[in-house]
Amino acid sequence: MKSTMTLLEIMQASPVIPVIAIDNPDHAVPLAEALVAGGVRVLEVTLRTAHGLSAIRAIAERVPQAIVGVGTLTRADEFFAARDAGAVFGVSPGLTASLIDAARKSGLPLLPGVMTPSEVMAAREAGFSQLKLFPAVPAGGIGMLNAIAGPLPDVVFCPTGGISQDTAPAFLACRNVACVGGSWLTPNDAVAAGDWTRLTALARAACALRT
Repeated sequence: MKSTMTLLEIMQASPVIPVIAIDNPDHAVPLAEALVAGGVRVLEVTLRTAHGLSAIRAIAERVPQAIVGVGTLTRADEFFAARDAGAVFGVSPGLTASLIDAARKSGLPLLPGVMTPSEVMAAREAGFSQLKLFPAVPAGGIGMLNAIAGPLPDVVFCPTGGISQDTAPAFLACRNVACVGGSWLTPNDAVAAGDWTRLTALARAACALRT
């Protein structure tokens, strides 16, 4: 089922968007259910593994409470495949002319990655005002976000890359940050062991980061 939410509404639905890489397709549904049970409904399933698209399809079909998106979009054809699998938003590490065209033609709302003020301005000129600062910490982190907020106050960010549960609150306190992205909600050892209770606890803790 397609989401009727805007990209900004999706970003504001949870303080943290988990960045998920599925190594075992059998984990997709219970992992999603565990995060949703903890209050985290927005899920970014990346294409970093061979099971990304099948995981998106399974979650979209079997976990209706989840707002499932696709991450690591780097080629135009991936937009259409992810949309057809059930993704309702996309995330890319950067932005190119072909990705802009694919986002428009596919109708898949895109959260594109940027790293510099010039990239932020170029993305805004292309019609994107919700952006992912990536990689957030190497790009300058909180200092960069605060600096950009002055000349570009109408841009809203989801910083991703190098952020942890301990550092997330400081990022969330920035006036131009709607949410953060992170992989700490799905630690590899917990997923491999099927410790879904731990993921639910991590999701609950993530939801409490912004009060």
